[in-house]
Amino acid sequence: MIKQIALTFDDGPNTTVTPLVLDVLKQYGIVATFFLVGDNINEQSSLSARRAVEQGCMIENHSATHSDMSKMSREEFIAELNRTDKLIEDICGRTPKFFRPPYIAVSAEMYDYTDKTFICGLGADDWDDAVSVSQRTDRILEQLSDGVIILLHDSKDNFKTVEALKRIIPEALSRGYEFLTVEGLFAAKNITPQKGVLYSNVLA
Repeated sequence: MIKQIALTFDDGPNTTVTPLVLDVLKQYGIVATFFLVGDNINEQSSLSARRAVEQGCMIENHSATHSDMSKMSREEFIAELNRTDKLIEDICGRTPKFFRPPYIAVSAEMYDYTDKTFICGLGADDWDDAVSVSQRTDRILEQLSDGVIILLHDSKDNFKTVEALKRIIPEALSRGYEFLTVEGLFAAKNITPQKGVLYSNVLA
C-alpha cells in the first residue's frame, strides 16, 4: 500500500518565507496545501500564492483576521470566511473547500455555519521561535503515518521551518511517503469528508 500524507502551511502568504517554502517543494517535486489569512493577502504576497497554484499546490481558508472564531456570531464567522474566499477566488479561480480554524479553536456551532471541511493536523509548535530546526524535524518525522496531515507555518519570519523542511521532505520520501494536497489525500484514500469532524488524519 502506498503511504500518503498532506503537507500544509498556515498564516501566509508573504514575500519572505512562502517563496522559500515553494523553492523546497519544487526542488523535491512535491505539492502542499496553503491555508491563507485574508489580511496577509495583498498585491505583493498574492504573487507567492499564485506561484503555489502554478506548482500544483492548493490554497485554502484560514480566516480573514486570524481571530478566535469560536467566539464569533454566525454573521461574523461567515463574513470572515467570505472575505478570504473572495481573495482566494481572485488568485486561483476556485472557492476553498477546506478551513483551518485559527488556534484550532472550534465550537459545535461553527460546523453548522459552513459546508467547508475542518482541518487540523499534526504539528511541531513551529510558530514558536524557541523550537529548534532539529526539534521541528524530529517531531514531524515521529508523527508520520499513512493519511496524516502535517501542520506547519510559512509565516513571514519562520525561516527555521524552511530549514526543517529540507530535512523532513527527503527523509519522508526515503521512507516511501507520497505528498498530496489535502483534497488529493481525501480522494486517494476514497474518504468523503464528514461534517463535525476536525481532521488530522483522514484515516483516523
